[in-house]
Amino acid sequence: MRKKRKTFDIVNNTILLLVAFVCVYPFLYVLFTACSDGAFLQRGEVSFLPKGFNLEAFKYIMGSSKFHVWSGLRNSFIYTVAGTALSIFITYITAFALSRERVKGRYFLMGAFIVTWVFDAGIIPQYIIYSKLGFVDNPWVMIVPGAINTQFLIITKTFIEGFPKELEEAAFVDGANDWTVLTRIFFPLSKTIIATIGTFYAVSIWNQYLIPQIYLKSDNYKVIQQVLKEVVITDAGASTAFKNVIVNGITLNQQNLKAAAIFIAMLPIILVYPFVQKYFKKGIMIGAVKG
Repeated sequence: MRKKRKTFDIVNNTILLLVAFVCVYPFLYVLFTACSDGAFLQRGEVSFLPKGFNLEAFKYIMGSSKFHVWSGLRNSFIYTVAGTALSIFITYITAFALSRERVKGRYFLMGAFIVTWVFDAGIIPQYIIYSKLGFVDNPWVMIVPGAINTQFLIITKTFIEGFPKELEEAAFVDGANDWTVLTRIFFPLSKTIIATIGTFYAVSIWNQYLIPQIYLKSDNYKVIQQVLKEVVITDAGASTAFKNVIVNGITLNQQNLKAAAIFIAMLPIILVYPFVQKYFKKGIMIGAVKG
């Protein structure tokens, strides 16, 4: 029995390692391409591991003013931090209100949220409304309109409903009001769900491309995904910005410069995940299934 169990564990771990490698492979390939000498890339000699390891592609991308990488990173960072903070705050207090049985019309309000989640009016009606509200070429379009995601609202509401009613009743006996219960009792006990929805919101805002592409016209407001599109996809960028250059004896061509830009765009959000990973699974499971 122990032998069978040991064999099962070995097979299971091997499969998990293979799955993990398949998931990580694209990131490593992009990194190794960016770190390779362009001369080896041109000859097709780089299959996975880097050849002629160097960081010149990253230095060139970050140091060149024509790519606007720094401004894109700055804007994306500001939008992500501000948008995530506002979204967590608005989502949590809304979920708290909708989870209270004494709130009249809460089922109607929850139904209204679900309707907006299921049915989408489309880009044109959205553009008309946003333009009337002054969101065109306004950085607030990255922060305010998406402050509540119905899916995350439902998860948070279910999580809050799992708290014992005695906590709230005891607080009211001691003279607390709803705001005190929310901020002093429930919120500190909700680290798991806050980390979970915060991660989702942050990834969503950081990776957002369609909204800024439609509404943000000024170069000063563009996010890193727009910069990445101009660097990697735009024909003008490919023919003009990415002529082969030699820096410190290292050849830089389109492949490793584009790979460097892609990795730079991915890196900040990847670095955040390890800090919230311990809360992530627990928050999803508790928020998805009551009790």
